[in-house]
Amino acid sequence: MNRSRKKQFSEGYVMNFLKRDRETLEKFLPTLDAKLQEIPLMEIEKPGNPGLTILRELEGAGLLVPAEHGGKGATPAEAIQIHRAVATRSPSLAIAMTMHNFSVATLVEYLFYGDYTVELLQQIAGGQLLVASGFAEGRTGTSILDPLMKATPQDGGGYRINGSKKPCSLSNSMHILTASVSVPSNNGNGSRRAVAVVPADAEGITRKPFWSSTVLRGAESEELCLTDVQIADEQLFFPEVEESLDAVEAGGFLWFELLVSASYLGVASALAEKVFTHGRGDIAERMQLAIDLEGAMTSLEGVARAMQTGERGEGILVQSLLVRFAVQQAIERVTVRATELLGGMAFIKTPDVSYLYAAARALAFHPPSRLSVASAIDGYLMGKPMQVA
Repeated sequence: MNRSRKKQFSEGYVMNFLKRDRETLEKFLPTLDAKLQEIPLMEIEKPGNPGLTILRELEGAGLLVPAEHGGKGATPAEAIQIHRAVATRSPSLAIAMTMHNFSVATLVEYLFYGDYTVELLQQIAGGQLLVASGFAEGRTGTSILDPLMKATPQDGGGYRINGSKKPCSLSNSMHILTASVSVPSNNGNGSRRAVAVVPADAEGITRKPFWSSTVLRGAESEELCLTDVQIADEQLFFPEVEESLDAVEAGGFLWFELLVSASYLGVASALAEKVFTHGRGDIAERMQLAIDLEGAMTSLEGVARAMQTGERGEGILVQSLLVRFAVQQAIERVTVRATELLGGMAFIKTPDVSYLYAAARALAFHPPSRLSVASAIDGYLMGKPMQVA
């Protein structure tokens, strides 16, 4: 069935809730909102859905690539508005976009220190290439800085990569993989972190089923395996600092926290939108939903605007984490109240409601967890250096 999801506004008014976010989306990716709205939610969330194809047709792969390099040059504040808006129509597409855009944004961060990634960014924007992320999984007992794969230097130059990433969003649609790897130190003692850029069609890349949940399956989060994958020297980037996040990694980390938080906030906003459009609950109850959602979004925008001024370092890193967890808590409150206001029959009879409820809560599963960084943040607030676990 290919019925459109039509808005139901009371008294003929166009609702202002989410209006600004959708206007920003329309500015950068015209017609995307309308095209997604034409597809029923449970269809746009299935594996093999047309969301990523539509995104590429509208040149969305270059959203964060600077305009001078062929992209659309969206700012952090604009990007989170776009992600929130997309997530209200397709949570899976928003999460897939998060992994792509965070990876692209990390490549953009390198531009502050040289022209290392200019050609690659031009290729991404010009060819509408999708970039998958092979970074932290948030594995119990390990740091999110611990690489998932190993890169071994080869006689005559280049590296051989082995390892796997699970889950890896965009596993089937990616054109490029950016991955955290460990490289043996030159002195033979220990290893160094690095970021590898690997073409998706490189020999030795295979995919295995991994994602068993029915939620967010459209994000293509399967296991990606690399066996003796060859890359050239220029496809590997080393951080300036080994013990903690260097400037580029910190910038990428900030982008990830912003985009993933805004995306899941968008999923919760979709539930709240149903409450508003159907006039469920009383004025005070609906206002409380708006207070939680807009307060969370405003906090994200505060971090985004600080990033736009060039702010980096421990202070904004801690702020981004505190805001991310505040967003997480707001989502928990909103999803429970909105689902309750929509009623038991809506939950039972309408798959959209139960699906959005489950999808919105997945923010808690993305690294780092509150428990894993609680000690580091507490120490930082008490005057110690910040260490990302």
